Amino acid sequence: MIRNILLVFLLITSIAVSAQRTNSSPYSFFGAGEEFKPFTVEQSSMGGIGVAFSHYKYLNFTNPAAYGNLKYTTYSFGMLNNRLTIDNGTDKQSSNSTSLSYFTLGIPLGSKAGMSVGIQPVSSVGYSLSDTMLDSDGEISEISLYSGEGGVSRVYGSFGIKVFKDFSIGIEAGYSFGNVENSISNQIANVSLSTQYKEVTLVKGSSVTIGTQYKKELKNKLIVSGGATVKLGNDLKVTGDDYLYSLTFSSSGTEFPRDTISQNTISGNYNFPLKTTIGAGLGKYDKWYVGLEYEKQEAIEVSGFLNTSNAAYKYGDSNRFSLGGYFLPKINSISSYWERVTYRAGLRFEKTGLLVDGSGLNTNFTPIDDFGMSFGLGLPMKQLSSLNLGFEFGKRGTTNNSLIQENYFNFRLSLSLTDVNWFQKRKID
Repeated sequence: MIRNILLVFLLITSIAVSAQRTNSSPYSFFGAGEEFKPFTVEQSSMGGIGVAFSHYKYLNFTNPAAYGNLKYTTYSFGMLNNRLTIDNGTDKQSSNSTSLSYFTLGIPLGSKAGMSVGIQPVSSVGYSLSDTMLDSDGEISEISLYSGEGGVSRVYGSFGIKVFKDFSIGIEAGYSFGNVENSISNQIANVSLSTQYKEVTLVKGSSVTIGTQYKKELKNKLIVSGGATVKLGNDLKVTGDDYLYSLTFSSSGTEFPRDTISQNTISGNYNFPLKTTIGAGLGKYDKWYVGLEYEKQEAIEVSGFLNTSNAAYKYGDSNRFSLGGYFLPKINSISSYWERVTYRAGLRFEKTGLLVDGSGLNTNFTPIDDFGMSFGLGLPMKQLSSLNLGFEFGKRGTTNNSLIQENYFNFRLSLSLTDVNWFQKRKID
């Protein structure tokens, strides 16, 4: 059993590492691309809360200290389907993408400790933009095409232990890696050759997160909980090459490179400052829970490559507020399946830290904020396993200042398989 699961784990991991995540957000042009929060489907359905939440069978990507309460071996994978509508104030365009969100394995280590290993996406790049200039007669005089693809993933290991009856600590170490390509093509009217600037880069780096969690049961069976994590400041190194060359386009749009004008080595860097997350929650064991969470990070610093070569964007401080919870009518109901279903809901408001100037003057920067409403269902299966469905409606960005507003609908699906027999010594009658 264990060997078969590990083989599946390695297979899915290899597929996730080699595959490029599809993305169509114009905002993935900036920095390392569009960031993906490390939430399980269960957490996403509750607005992203998790720093103060722990459970005997649920995995937790926010706070490694939660694994001090893990009682069963659980392996889980998640999928994401994203329906995106882009609005620039006059026109709208829609796209759809599906991808693997995570694959992870959680293992209890005795009665007071647990660990988890897995792979998750960190960010993705997938944009195609155009900028057209007109002459005095209203005819197109110049076209610039911006495109990018690729992304960054990470492998991680988490460990949590209950050091006192009500207090746990944990640590997580992760290694991020990926490939990103960015290019700018320029075509001037009545000029036979176009030019293209392309960057081909490798992104890699490590990170460490430390967490604590407190949970206390009161006399009336209410459980109050609190938690905090600190993700230490870390760097993602960017290395690669850039190319400037001439080319021609066929009538179908196929590129035919001609002469290389220049080639240089790239050495860039993403510097992520310390990130802190705090939260608190209240609930009853396997009945209901509600939690509030706040996350904050100072401005990211980026240097050394294509999408930092102009002043059209910059980073400021980022923060996130999340409110959410779940309700489970009757966990052991034998008369109604729907009474054993877990119902989840949440709200999330986030200042991403990205500031973009759509005016072209590089003086009027607009924050790109993100707001989401989510809900979900945890459908019980055999033993303690569950099929989790998550739905999220959200809005990112604005049409002000010549920018783009993204309206999105995320459908998330995860299968959490819990095996109560792992690592238990067999008895012979």
